[in-house]
Amino acid sequence: MKSSLKLAALALVGAATVASPAFAALKEGTQAPDFSAPAYLAGKPFTFKLADALKNGPVVVYFFPAPHTSGCNVEAHLFSQAIDQFKALHATVIGVTAGNLDQLADFSKETEHCGGKFPVAADKGAVIAKEYDATLLMRPGWSDRTSYVIDSSGKITHVYSALNPNKHVEETLAAVKALEAK
Repeated sequence: MKSSLKLAALALVGAATVASPAFAALKEGTQAPDFSAPAYLAGKPFTFKLADALKNGPVVVYFFPAPHTSGCNVEAHLFSQAIDQFKALHATVIGVTAGNLDQLADFSKETEHCGGKFPVAADKGAVIAKEYDATLLMRPGWSDRTSYVIDSSGKITHVYSALNPNKHVEETLAAVKALEAK
């Protein structure tokens, strides 16, 4: 009986953890940590440098757990559908992950995911995710689902954390539009 109660309690805690939103520690107004990372755009490797991207305008850095997982597939597809809206606002979008890095090149070019429309970066060991306090609670070696909007001065202007991928594009696009309106 005791083991059944312990199992039920563990299941409840696990379900609450999965259902609850993630909480990013980096706050709006904070200077974004600079980073460079190996990345892919349409399957082609290059080095993404945040400092270089910021010279062109705001940057949306969205962390995601791993390519070819259900929520990450949805999120990448939503960003690919909205990429022209981001580009019209002179914003760069970069996806960053610490999970399934061997699948990142394919993920970057597959039409049902990124579609070659924006780059995704490999964060081996979740080094960048740790700097942004965007590691997955249930799997600390992987990135959480947290999106940051960084203005061209390098300041974080918007943070959105939620394991559900459906609102990340809406949230970050609205934040980039707000920057444009200033």
